[in-house]
Amino acid sequence: MSLFKKIVDKILNREEENQLTVEKLADQLKDADLDYKFAQLFTLSGGYFNYCQDEAEALKTLQQIVKTEHIDSVFCCDEDLKNFLSVLKTDYTEDLAKENDAALITCEYLIAFDGRIMLSHNNIRHYPSSDLPQKIIIVANVSQIVNSLNDAMMKVKRRGALKNLTSISGSNSKLDGMKHDNNKLFLLLLED
Repeated sequence: MSLFKKIVDKILNREEENQLTVEKLADQLKDADLDYKFAQLFTLSGGYFNYCQDEAEALKTLQQIVKTEHIDSVFCCDEDLKNFLSVLKTDYTEDLAKENDAALITCEYLIAFDGRIMLSHNNIRHYPSSDLPQKIIIVANVSQIVNSLNDAMMKVKRRGALKNLTSISGSNSKLDGMKHDNNKLFLLLLED
């Protein structure tokens, strides 16, 4: 067996082991609270989870992320989140631009089954998730956590008028089709 083939086999086996780890953890957490299960699987997939009791704590956490990640320009199309950026005196654009270091968005649902986040045109307008900047900061509420993709889709169907549904997860996920290898996905989860 050639050296190249051994290296490729080793890499593929590691990816399979990582996938099994996510599946094993999901199976171990099948009876856990949805918020705990989501947080564990989201973090395991490479996301940065931040629990915030209120908007003041979320603003403080956002300020720290902006400072630590050296974020100068943010894509943000949500009116409430724009207020956060104004308080922090951080530049933002309502349309996605090349100079955006990060995106500050909301989401539709947090899926506990696999730690993924469901987005729609309400959150990212007409832009594909693959065009978003390398750093994505999502603000969500605990009430947005659902057990599975099926539960999320049933809620979407009841609400109607949602289009361009997509999902994203942490940087370790190989399923999202994101254009960058070093994506960072931050979640600020607020208590309702």
